[in-house]
Amino acid sequence: MAMAALRREGRRFAPLVSSPNPINAIRSTLAPAEEQVGLGVRSISTQIVRNRMKSVRNIQKITKAMKMVAASKLRAIQVRAENSRGLWQPFTALLGDTPSVNVKKNVIVTISSDKGLCGGINSTSVKISRALHRINAGPDTECKYVILGEKGKAQLIRDSKKDIELIMTELQKNFLNYTQVSVLADDILKNVEFDALRIVFNKFQSVVSFLPTTATVLSPEIVERESEAGGKIGSLDSYEIEGGETKSEVLQNLAEFQFSCVMFNAVLENACSEQGARMSAMDSSSRNAGDMLDRLTLTYNRTRQASITTELIEIISGASALEG
Repeated sequence: MAMAALRREGRRFAPLVSSPNPINAIRSTLAPAEEQVGLGVRSISTQIVRNRMKSVRNIQKITKAMKMVAASKLRAIQVRAENSRGLWQPFTALLGDTPSVNVKKNVIVTISSDKGLCGGINSTSVKISRALHRINAGPDTECKYVILGEKGKAQLIRDSKKDIELIMTELQKNFLNYTQVSVLADDILKNVEFDALRIVFNKFQSVVSFLPTTATVLSPEIVERESEAGGKIGSLDSYEIEGGETKSEVLQNLAEFQFSCVMFNAVLENACSEQGARMSAMDSSSRNAGDMLDRLTLTYNRTRQASITTELIEIISGASALEG
């Protein structure tokens, strides 16, 4: 077998040795493939454009499918998000919503999504959370983060890792209901010490717009302090308490129930805003892919026409030369 391979190699280099300049002939065989393309350059360029057109067309199909999936999910969540707004409004009327209250222990609950490709809703929540952290953090006060969602975690962990108290992800893996959200709220209340919980989320307005919102939930001690000091929740003593519970126990139950209701509404509103933003983002991506496909089609047609014209000119020139 070795002798057969040697004979084949000898037949391969025989024409080169018999040529008038064997060194140049050998160099031409060892030259890179790019230098030996010659007449195949035009076909290679059209093939590259054709492959790119195929990839852009596949991306357009994916973005259109993602838009349809987001639209179907949005219809299912929108009604539930609008109905959940009636849960926290009575608590706002009773206990108020005082974002400017001064407390020592602030906890910012940042609600974000677990998946991307939904515009800038996650970046907006993170920016507002960072602004609240700068406002409430100081030498005599502390400010911590509780993060819900993978995207908020990925952004805040870069520069605020030491201030993150709790992280929860995969919120929408299962069907969102009040029981699931109340369990999350109970975990936060058990593991985090706070005087004020500041919940940052995106309130759904329409498919193309959402409103960054902050809701404040105070601890029972701060509610009682503010009630005694007057102000927005100064009329709390005008209500009668039935049963054997004391005022502090009633405030404790009200604060826990208020936080779970606000969290339920915030999670649904943010999920609804996420699907609406994903619809808009995928629609823009599909339109951009269509524009790019039009430009690539024009480039391909021009390149192919130029290639055909060049070949016709070469054929006509060769025929003319033979006739002469």
